[in-house]
Amino acid sequence: MAAPQNYLAVIKVIGVGGGGVNAINRMIEVGLKGVEFIAINTDAQALLMSDADVKLDVGRELTRGLGAGANPAVGRKAAEDHREEIEEVLKGADMVFVTAGEGGGTGTGGAPVVANIARSLGALTIGVVTRPFTFEGRRRANQAEDGIAELREEVDTLIVIPNDRLLSISDRQVSVLDAFKSADQVLLSGVQGITDLITTPGLINLDFADVKSVMSEAGSALMGIGSARGDDRAVAAAEMAISSPLLEASIDGARGVLLSISGGSDLGLFEINEAAQLVSEAAHPEANIIFGAVIDDALGDEVRVTVIAAGFDGGQPPTRRESVSGSGSAKREEPVPVRATEAPRSLGGLGAVTQREETPVPAETERVNEAPAAPVSPPQVPPARPYQDSQAEELDVPDFLK
Repeated sequence: MAAPQNYLAVIKVIGVGGGGVNAINRMIEVGLKGVEFIAINTDAQALLMSDADVKLDVGRELTRGLGAGANPAVGRKAAEDHREEIEEVLKGADMVFVTAGEGGGTGTGGAPVVANIARSLGALTIGVVTRPFTFEGRRRANQAEDGIAELREEVDTLIVIPNDRLLSISDRQVSVLDAFKSADQVLLSGVQGITDLITTPGLINLDFADVKSVMSEAGSALMGIGSARGDDRAVAAAEMAISSPLLEASIDGARGVLLSISGGSDLGLFEINEAAQLVSEAAHPEANIIFGAVIDDALGDEVRVTVIAAGFDGGQPPTRRESVSGSGSAKREEPVPVRATEAPRSLGGLGAVTQREETPVPAETERVNEAPAAPVSPPQVPPARPYQDSQAEELDVPDFLK
């Protein structure tokens, strides 16, 4: 009698290097279900701290278990030297997530090797990586860019999360430890937003083929996450997701969108419809939108929305105008009479704001015709403001994110 076949999608999440292993430790801690965790590192001591199902100590002869010394070439060779072992643990996977913190040695150099092996085995391969904080230095930033470029060539879809943008949604008193935990949390959200659609029985179920239709050979992708409670919670969460400060570009033009909505058993059909419509309006008119809704009573009255957009013309999403500089800009409160719920609708996307076209009259020109001692008369022309795109800045970060 033939052995029963396993028709469930086999999903494996691989953390490469210190940042990647920390990220999967966080996923294990919060109880991400339905996936197998694999930790790969050249630092044997750090590997001992991981609770991953499988641990691979690569580069034992090369590094003697002491790490790659922030040298991507060492990380790459360590992974290549253990190619057969990596291939063995990846066999049978339908989907492989490769997660790493870019800029170091093992993650930057090893992640492309792992992704190459996974893809050669026929697995849908998705990279979810972080770009380092500016304070980590220029050398690390340059290594990260090189590593991201290499990884992009080896995966079906690549999601890059810029750590600097975490500052825009963090308190000024945030500790370094909490900042890196926030980065791990975002990596978790990226993986969970996809895997939950496949592994968790939902109100609207998706299968692996649905996800593959969006993610296969999609190139660069964007991820936005949002959550809200109260009135219009689903729409507010969707607005937060597509207007997320974590995104460096706009989802305008995305031809593939993965939309995940999670909520309690009271999640309403009309709520779901409004949130999905908002996201669809922000993408390409002919976008393939794969949508799923998951019921999780542990969320209570909270609704969570995860949006992953891919399939841009040219492989790259349209660049988003920089508007969030961290601690300062998020606190500037201009009296702009625009409701938070209206801003993203009027923009039709996230941050796709063109600068205002009216040319303000310079203040010096106005003063030419004034008498030196004359009192200030009631203004007939609105005074020029030094920040002529302040409204645009405000619209990039909706009020409910502040």
